[in-house]
Formats: sequence, C-alpha cells, structure tokens
Amino acid sequence: MPFVLYLLGLAVFAQGTSEFMLSGLVPDIARDLEISVSAAGALTSAFAVGMVVGAPLLTLLSLRWSRRRALLTFLVTFLLVHVLGAVTTGYGVLLATRIVAALANAGFLAVALATAASMVAPDAKGRATSVLLGGTTLACVAGVPAGALLGELWGWRSAFWAVALLSVPALVAILWSVPATPAPRSTGDRPRARVEVRALRSPRLVLLLLLGALVNGATFCSFTYLAPLATEVTGFGAGWVPVLLALFGLGACVGVGAAGRSADARPVRLLMAGGPALLAGWIVSALAAGSPVAVPVLLFVQGALSFAVGSTLVSQVLYTATGAPTLGGGFATAALNVGAALGPWCGGTALTAGLGYRAPLWVSALLTALALVLALVVAGLAHRTVRRGEVEGPRLPADGGAGGDAVPTP
Repeated sequence: MPFVLYLLGLAVFAQGTSEFMLSGLVPDIARDLEISVSAAGALTSAFAVGMVVGAPLLTLLSLRWSRRRALLTFLVTFLLVHVLGAVTTGYGVLLATRIVAALANAGFLAVALATAASMVAPDAKGRATSVLLGGTTLACVAGVPAGALLGELWGWRSAFWAVALLSVPALVAILWSVPATPAPRSTGDRPRARVEVRALRSPRLVLLLLLGALVNGATFCSFTYLAPLATEVTGFGAGWVPVLLALFGLGACVGVGAAGRSADARPVRLLMAGGPALLAGWIVSALAAGSPVAVPVLLFVQGALSFAVGSTLVSQVLYTATGAPTLGGGFATAALNVGAALGPWCGGTALTAGLGYRAPLWVSALLTALALVLALVVAGLAHRTVRRGEVEGPRLPADGGAGGDAVPTP
C-alpha cells in the first residue's frame, strides 16, 4: 500500500476521534459554557446530521475539483474549525463548528475513498478501503479514551487542539503525494456529475448501500447502549465500561484488517460466512447478556464481525460504482452514517417502550436479519441475470482472486 494512504488513514482517525470524543467531554463542555448537559449532547447529534447530509452534497461539489484540491479544502476546513472550537466561548459558535466539521469530514472521507481506490491496483480496493476505515476503528479504541484523558488533564479544549494537530501530517502528505490532476469536466458530451449520478442508478449498488446502512445500524445500536447493558444486566461496575468499549474496538480493528486481506479476493465467501455469523452473534449476545464471562468475548467477536462485513460492503460499493468513483464513496459514507443514526434511534425506541436493556441487542439482530434478506435478494437477482445470459454493468471479483470468475450484477 502507498504510504500516503496510511497518512490519509491518520486524518480519518482524527476525524473519527472528533466525531466520538464528545461522549467523554459533554459534562466539561456544559460546565464551561454554562449550558445544559442536553444542549452539550446536541453537539454530537449536529455532527451526525452534518455527516449524513454532507457526504452526497459535498462529494457532488468536489467533482469540479481535482482530488488533491478537494482533499486539501476539506481537511484545512476541518482543521480550522477545530481551532475555532478550541478558542470559542460561545455555544452557538461551537455548534456551528461541529456542523461544518462534519460536512468537511464527510466530503474528505468520500474523496479519500475514491483517491485510495485510484492509487492501488484494480484488484486491491478492499485493502485500500481497510486502511482508511482502520482509522475509524482506531478512533474507537484509542482516540476516544485519549480525548477523554486530555479533557480530564487539561480541559475539553485540549482535545480539539489535539485533533487539529493530528490533521497536519495528512495535509503534508496530500501536498506531497496526491497529484494535482485537473478533474475531468465531462465524459463524451455529458457533464461528469450527470455521468456519475446516472451510474448510481444500479439496483445492485442501491442494495449494497442498504446493506451497509443496516449492518452499521446494528453495530451502533448495541454499541451506543453498551454502558447500561454492562452495568444493569451483566453486573459490571462503571469502571469496566471503558474496558468493554476498548474490547469492542479491538475486535473492530481485527475485523477491518481481516477484511482488507480477504475482501478483494473472496468477498462473496466473506459475506456469506460473516453475515449469518453476525446475526447468530447478536442473538447469542442477547441471550448471554447476564454472563460476565461471555459478554467480553462476545463484544470482541461482534466488533470483528461487524466491521469485517461492513468494510467489505464498502469496498464492494467502490467496485460496483466504477462509473461513479467519487459519488460512490460519498454515498457509501452517507449510508454508514444513516446506519449510525438509525441504529441508536431504534435501540432507544425499544428502551423507551420498556423492553429492557437487552432490547438493543435484539434490535441489532433484527437489522442484521433484514440485511441478510436483502442479500438474498441480491443473490437471486444475480442468479436470474446469469440464467438470462445478461451481464450488465460493473462486475465484482468473486472467490478465486482477481483472476477468477466475477459475480454479475443485476
């Protein structure tokens, strides 16, 4: 893998840390700015909304720019608003910086995914994707606890300064390694944006995006409500919650790494094995939630399975959206964040209905089951296409490696 991809992954790590770190800084922010805890918590919601809205819109805007210019614009904006957030004394300004940071994050990740795919061999997109998404998983394991520690030692503003500083090496890497090739304005006699939007109409691509949203929704549904589950059902003390979160994050790192090695050569086999295993894991987790021995093991396993399946789906979106390399990454980013917003909402609804702290685990199982049903629809459509002898659109690598047979798209 080109070294610049790892520095882009560092930027994704900084952005993932920024997205999640407020969970440990909310009380400090509320006290310092003299606002309610709920108002401080709204800063996280503002970031999530900005990610969902920003991914497709900012990616569409960036089609007019070279990838180097787009990456620099988004990352410089992200860095500057964190500097502003670190020095502001007004809640309104801080809220605005969170929205702008999310927009810049969404645009950067979408273009970075397309850039990573273009800088490696045609059959290595899965590995390139895993390098970038590995930054998000490391943010869960190391970035969020580190942000909380900085907040405890030197105040919440120090965490914002740290995120800004972490973005600097990636800026240098982009200036040094990403070519300033002008963006193509058109393909034939059609504008580039229109060409990419038309390429996104593939039924298979839409289904892959839905699968990604559902799997990520299942992941964040249980991850969001892990603390009350661990303390109220499993019986762990509050001090164990960071350890359990770290176990889930470590599993996620393992899953992304494994997917990076397998997603290019054997994506179908990985998804066919990983999807049912993920569903079974959520069901077993719900049934065994009262066991302090089983829960840590299951958290590690579910973290690995969730991110292995999720990152593989993202790489398959990039393979499928060959006619929309930039917008494909943007819509993949949006789909993941739709899931990250939908999952916790579904889990919270179940808790509000009085179904107990195991309910988010059952909701995760339900979302995963729905994803499996949609996957069967994809397989059925592909099988029917083969029987008709019609092979339309881009082809994905199947088991057997880059030189093996491909799975036809519907």
